[in-house]
Amino acid sequence: MQFTQGLERAVQHHPDMTATICGSRSQTFVELQERVTRLAGCLASQGLTKGARIAVLALNSDHYLEVYLATAWAGGVIVPANFRWSPAEIAYSLKDAGCVALVVDQHHAALVPTLQEQCPGLQHVFLMGGTEKSVALPGLDALLAAAEPLPNAGAGGDDLLGIFYTGGTTGRPKGVMLSHANLCSSGLSMLAEGVFNEGAVGLHVAPMFHLADMLLTTCLVLRGCTHVMLPTFSPEAVLDHVARFGVTDTLVVPAMLQAIVDHPAIGDYDTSSLCNILYGASPASETLLRRSMAALPGVRLTQGYGMTESAAFICALPWHQHVVDNDGPNRLRAAGRSTFDVHLRIVDSDDRELPRGEIGEIIVKGPNVMQGYYNMPEATAETLRGGWLHTGDMAWMDEEGYVFIVDRAKDMIISGGENIYSVEVENAVASHPAVAANAVIGIPHEQMGEAVHVALVLRPDCELTLEALQSHCRALIAGYKVPRSMEVRPSLPLSGAGKILKTELREPFWKGQDRAVG
Repeated sequence: MQFTQGLERAVQHHPDMTATICGSRSQTFVELQERVTRLAGCLASQGLTKGARIAVLALNSDHYLEVYLATAWAGGVIVPANFRWSPAEIAYSLKDAGCVALVVDQHHAALVPTLQEQCPGLQHVFLMGGTEKSVALPGLDALLAAAEPLPNAGAGGDDLLGIFYTGGTTGRPKGVMLSHANLCSSGLSMLAEGVFNEGAVGLHVAPMFHLADMLLTTCLVLRGCTHVMLPTFSPEAVLDHVARFGVTDTLVVPAMLQAIVDHPAIGDYDTSSLCNILYGASPASETLLRRSMAALPGVRLTQGYGMTESAAFICALPWHQHVVDNDGPNRLRAAGRSTFDVHLRIVDSDDRELPRGEIGEIIVKGPNVMQGYYNMPEATAETLRGGWLHTGDMAWMDEEGYVFIVDRAKDMIISGGENIYSVEVENAVASHPAVAANAVIGIPHEQMGEAVHVALVLRPDCELTLEALQSHCRALIAGYKVPRSMEVRPSLPLSGAGKILKTELREPFWKGQDRAVG
């Protein structure tokens, strides 16, 4: 399959239907295809064709979608940059992927000199939409207007579509290589769950660099639906866009869902068009799901469980399981069942499949599973050993195949939909001169799902405040990774082998809590 074939199909089926809405701008599918083919022609005129790595650093917009589609149309490889990262982290991902071009919006144009200095391989930098006086950059719109439309290069199947970076367990982010087939497979599986039906109007709420939104993008492109763009999230903006544009479907992380359903003015907005809300990428409590069903009684909730390495989709908990039935099993705490093209097993440490009800690691295989980590053959071999993707998530399965996740083997914290690896934060904390030892864990947080918490031991005769530690860490890692709370201890609990017992550190915070995973 080709990522772009949904665009061609939409032009055949309904050329004059609205394809994108972004603020005051809108365009039909035939207009979108015209811009995409000319943008692809622009890229090709600069030598950016098959295999070229093209990074994009921008807020959500119709132009972001055009860059996605044009890059795939020209046979290139998209590298979405996480704008929440520090400049050093962004530069690392661009250098590691071998990006030769960068597309930025005016909100991030000021970072260009820094990124160019740290990424000497960048040969081209383009500005999408608007103007930015602080940095002289060629505007894509002007180049696009002068370019000739490019025929579809025909990239598809196992051809690389994108490199999507995750936070690294050792301070080094991993570039997940996903093909056209990987993403299209996940998209088709999600469509099979009954969302994004013909004529759907989908709202982009999560950032488009995030693979959760990339799954939404893929679904909307394949189905030929309308894309409504929200540059940044706020509950008021979501409710306003639903009411103004007749949004039918969207995808959110639980922190967003909570902000929406708890908004005091939710009843003042017309949400009657809204049919489906997909949620995932971070923990969602049963309490939140019950509140959501009460606040939006006409909306069907569907949970998607997955990871970047699985093109964002492994299991789905469909809307008909989001019910309160005292006579039947309560599956609101389940991650769902494996999707149509996924083989899933719960295994022990020797990869032997376990009986139902026993806790082990989730492993999967299927056409959605990544090609590997870019430039990381050892990590790839370890994660894909035996032909199965080892997720690191610990779970059990009931007799009907529903998966219940109980913990993460990788010590990963998911806060507000962002993956935070404890080792990376621990390295930043450990570099403070007052810190002798530390351990980072995720603790419950009402809005974000989990928050970063650090337990530490100070060096003799040293003092340290949370504010001082936060200031130190912000110079090294992205702001959302910085600890939100800390405790000073005389020592950290250790196993007989000398390993820090994070289970013991977590226990007081998570006792009596539902630790569901989306």
